[in-house]
Amino acid sequence: MNHLFTPYKLKGLELKNRVVMPPMCQYSVTSKDGIATDWHYQHYVSRAIGGAGLIIIEMTDVEPDGRITDFDLGLWSDDHIPALARIVEACHQYGAKVGIQIAHAGRKAEDAAVPVAPSAVPFNSEFKTPRALTTDEVKQMVEKFRLAVERAVKAGVDVIELHGAHGYLIHQFHSPLTNQRTDEYGEDLTKFGKEVIQAAKSVMPADMPLIMRVSAREYVEGGYGIKESTAFCKEYQEAGVDMLHVSAGGEGAIAAHGKPGTHVAYQVPLARELKQSLQIPVIAVGRLDEPVLADAVIGNEDADLVAVGRGMLRNPYWTLEAGVALKKETSIPKQYVFGFPKN
Repeated sequence: MNHLFTPYKLKGLELKNRVVMPPMCQYSVTSKDGIATDWHYQHYVSRAIGGAGLIIIEMTDVEPDGRITDFDLGLWSDDHIPALARIVEACHQYGAKVGIQIAHAGRKAEDAAVPVAPSAVPFNSEFKTPRALTTDEVKQMVEKFRLAVERAVKAGVDVIELHGAHGYLIHQFHSPLTNQRTDEYGEDLTKFGKEVIQAAKSVMPADMPLIMRVSAREYVEGGYGIKESTAFCKEYQEAGVDMLHVSAGGEGAIAAHGKPGTHVAYQVPLARELKQSLQIPVIAVGRLDEPVLADAVIGNEDADLVAVGRGMLRNPYWTLEAGVALKKETSIPKQYVFGFPKN
């Protein structure tokens, strides 16, 4: 039976365990240029030393106005590559594989003078009303995603994640609440996402997996549920997605911030449903900080990998301590061996 410390392989990606550090924005770029800083280096490399099998670098944006804030990471320029490459290389030295989440915030770009979106529908009364992208601009946006993915590959990442969740741009296109277009991107709500997937695959090595993070359910009135997300995820799978990172919410509310799901493992049933319905590997995420619980998600075959977010924000060595708690063999750095029980 598989467990949290069983190795995992997907195409050319080989992980030493099933523990994932999910992308979590740090809002720590100091000069607003989108370039990773020493904070990002320490933040990610410490989790590699701490034993995580896969580290996914936070939401990294394809253009300046695609950032949630001006303090987010970017990949719209070759100038961003060296700092990211330094992080990737260092994480590799400690046995972790590294992914990066490529994204655009769309109408949730807080610092953009005029945000863009599929339709001119603001997130709420506190957010700016976005400008609807023209059809040509949508096609240009696909190219911006392609170029960002190409730069990520040059930086040496092992896997790409596209952000199609939490109310950001790809999510905005496949949600009927936010896509009220009448052109080809309104007639087929998954067209933008599929074109981004195909563009990403065109510049990725053939053996590099493509992950897509999705909100499997919208916790708002009139929002879609698991039936609808299963349908659009199937289309994304057929377009080239190799694995789903299954979250929820983002249009109106992210469940972890309030109703209805604040209990542990509240998103695991969604991950399990997509895994079983589509026969696709999945990452489960959301209040899975307890090692026994995270291990059970793998052992019960609810998911293939488990993402631990808040737990790793509190403790860079969460994975090492989980190994001790579960009595599993882990690669404790020799410098830290005396800090852990011998048996």
